Amino acid sequence: MSAIEAKLAELGITLPSPAAPVANYVPYVITGKLLVISGQLCFGLDGKLSDSHKGKLGAEIFNEAGIEAARLCAINVLAQAKAALGDLDRITRCVRLGGFINAMPHFAGLPAIMNGASDLMVEVLGDKGRHARSTIGVAELPADAAVEVEAMFEIA
Repeated sequence: MSAIEAKLAELGITLPSPAAPVANYVPYVITGKLLVISGQLCFGLDGKLSDSHKGKLGAEIFNEAGIEAARLCAINVLAQAKAALGDLDRITRCVRLGGFINAMPHFAGLPAIMNGASDLMVEVLGDKGRHARSTIGVAELPADAAVEVEAMFEIA
């Protein structure tokens, strides 16, 4: 078992089966020493979107569920990375996370929601998980998901 997979197990995290693309794109691209993961929604282990992770932040759902949704997105990012690399220990650095938050125009808590994904990367990867990031509030996401997260990793 790789060190990263051992850390996931220690944290009680099981990686789900990676979600298949729903349009004309691929789930990941490897170019040179970079692995780019397409945006991942907050699907649970069962591959479904929970009602508690659907809707807009500041309307149907609030901070705790939003943070949990961002964390699930990050777990799904790692599931795609595992599919791409075979061995998560090939990750040498999380370079960037991009977060899209389905939010009401007045919702100002976007950074705190995205911390659900950022905190998970640091929990799992340690210092290699510290990353640059963008967090953007959007009017809508696929399947009415609360959060979507994309990622870029440096790999060996």
